[in-house]
Amino acid sequence: MELEKPVPPRDAIIMQLNKVHSVKTIERVAAGLGETVDRIFDLAINMETEDGVIWVCGLRDESVIAFTTFGIENLRDLIEMDQE
Repeated sequence: MELEKPVPPRDAIIMQLNKVHSVKTIERVAAGLGETVDRIFDLAINMETEDGVIWVCGLRDESVIAFTTFGIENLRDLIEMDQE
């Protein structure tokens, strides 16, 4: 006997859990890729959240770009395309 999957009510809010468990700051990514922070920033400024980039905001008005593993892979592709 197979049980049917429950169907949520139409007005239910369905939350997707984020699978990102860590990010790396732009400084760390630049060092790991052998690039300058300025170059990485120039490449990343047009990236979207879906590309693996986020802005991390501190207590004051400071903020920093950070990248998921997927974002770093996208940066590698952008660096390669930029060099061609």
